[in-house]
Amino acid sequence: MKILICSDGTSSAQTAIDLVALLAGPVTAETTLLGIAERSEDEQPLCEALQTQAQSLRQRGVSPDIIVRFGEPILQIVQQTSKSKYDLVVIGARWTGAVGQYWRSKRTYEVIKAIQPPVLVAIGERKELKRFVVCTGGKEFIEQAVKFTGKLAAAVGASVTLLHVMAEPPAMFADLVRMEENVDQLLQSNSELGTNLRRQKRELDRLGVSAEVHLRHGIVIDQVFEEVRAGNYDLIVTGTSKARGMLRHYIMGDLTRDILNRANVPVLVARAGPPKPARTLWKAVKGLFAKP
Repeated sequence: MKILICSDGTSSAQTAIDLVALLAGPVTAETTLLGIAERSEDEQPLCEALQTQAQSLRQRGVSPDIIVRFGEPILQIVQQTSKSKYDLVVIGARWTGAVGQYWRSKRTYEVIKAIQPPVLVAIGERKELKRFVVCTGGKEFIEQAVKFTGKLAAAVGASVTLLHVMAEPPAMFADLVRMEENVDQLLQSNSELGTNLRRQKRELDRLGVSAEVHLRHGIVIDQVFEEVRAGNYDLIVTGTSKARGMLRHYIMGDLTRDILNRANVPVLVARAGPPKPARTLWKAVKGLFAKP
């Protein structure tokens, strides 16, 4: 695995360094530390900070290469990830305040949308990475993200919870809700949700990862953080999908943005595959009562 750490030499970048120290050894990663100076007078302090950060990694068994670039940070990160193939990019996330759409440095969100590799956003301080929660959405296109998460979890010995949050339905669908709240019954059904979650759990089982499926009802973002608090997770995994057409950027949905805004643990923004055509309502309801 190849990991790129993006650093501006600040404390938020040090959080990224500490997070990579937990990952790079177990996944036997080839690690690169990328520093970007926007002004010529920033070069010397940046280089000194990079050397300090590299030494911090070496003391924990990780030997990074150091690259220094000059110019606009987003453009330089795009160029570096286009020039060399990385499996994971790790960035810091400076808090700017709970105002507007973006509560962290806007560049955090711009990097996620601009580059191809999955992005691990270093938030908070973690001593270990042992419990991951994946916000699945219950769809097939998230499976690429589940597989990548499973590989990381297998390397560090973490468990994974597949979380699906359902909106509160009308009372007339109470019987269907009771069925969906029964995880075992749902996983044995041929409903789209049951089929997808069952396949995702099997993939994690295949990788040797301890996996569970949790279901919740309510407002999605609220239920995600209820689960995070209840489960004391070390990592939240969410997804982005690629924009259609010639543009190569990724679309960040409201949920992913809100998770980044509110999280106090690291967030992995994984890359999802293209969504497949949705089934009709009749087929979806019929599948709930079918046996696999």
